[in-house]
Amino acid sequence: MKENTIQNNPEPLCQTESRKTTAPVYILGIESSCDDTSAAVLRDGILLSNVTASQAVHEAYGGVVPELASRAHQQNIVPVVDAALKQAGIEREQLSAIAFTRGPGLMGSLLVGVSFAKGLAASLGIPMIDVNHLHGHVLAHFIHAEGDDYESPEFPFLCLLVSGGNSQIILVKSYKEMEIIGQTIDDAAGEAIDKCSKVMGLGYPGGPIIDKLARQGNPEAYTFAKPNIAGYDYSFSGLKTSFLYNLRDWIKDDPDFIENHKCDLAASLEKTIVDILMKKLRLAAKDLKIRQVAVAGGVSANTGLRNAFHDYAKRYGWKVFIPRFSYTTDNAAMIAITGYYKFLDKDYCPMSAPAYSRVTEERL
Repeated sequence: MKENTIQNNPEPLCQTESRKTTAPVYILGIESSCDDTSAAVLRDGILLSNVTASQAVHEAYGGVVPELASRAHQQNIVPVVDAALKQAGIEREQLSAIAFTRGPGLMGSLLVGVSFAKGLAASLGIPMIDVNHLHGHVLAHFIHAEGDDYESPEFPFLCLLVSGGNSQIILVKSYKEMEIIGQTIDDAAGEAIDKCSKVMGLGYPGGPIIDKLARQGNPEAYTFAKPNIAGYDYSFSGLKTSFLYNLRDWIKDDPDFIENHKCDLAASLEKTIVDILMKKLRLAAKDLKIRQVAVAGGVSANTGLRNAFHDYAKRYGWKVFIPRFSYTTDNAAMIAITGYYKFLDKDYCPMSAPAYSRVTEERL
């Protein structure tokens, strides 16, 4: 199996020379990869503010509409950044650098954040730091606000990154060295949940709806297909097809089947997905002899997955790390903390760096 790494290899800095670093270090993080516009400010690695504007307009369409998302970002980014700076109690002239999500994500959405970061950095004469969105999700475990007692994992550790677009097992060797050892070959776990929720007519986004219903259902009520993929890779397309075909047959016999059994369906679907995710993660942890295991991404907010992590911690002696709910979805705090560590290494980004919608082998 080919192994990938989440790393950025920036070109030489070709923008206005950054001013000399003086304590404290203030990092502004900007996240605009999908439908959330977010800005955060760190001081010496400590979170001072994290402001996010979400877009409710997509609910009517059952998914994110790229054109509407980019328009909303244009409306939101200035007030969101302004609010983050005010909550942090600083002026923009105090910023040491600007970290921004360069990709992957929706190109129109990314361009709003990238363009804003470039313009602000140029006007202030400070460095820009590009952040891989997936890298940011992993380093969400290192976000600390003043006075909190959250414990971060020690290197090396395994991170299960699960979201609407990604399902990956990542070996995290340091803040900047990460190796993807397993990933989905088709659909992501979050995508499968959303599509099954849509088939059931439950609405969008499907994750929170399925989670809520699953708490009231029997996870053993129904059985759906589980793939047999070699190594640490995942596949969820077969599960989605199995769910669809079974539902079609059950509805033939009972037109009200979904309404009468939606809690059991949600619980059984959730259990199947969690079982698939945890089986491969357990295999990787066993093979690599690693007991520090973390979860990240939007699906890490799922109650069933969180419970499974605690269960595996007891069964296999894992030390598990589960992010706060506010850091599971897309947020600028994770971009800012990633930018902070890159800033310490003077790992800056040139003004010419374009946004990218997909991760390629070369970029990873």
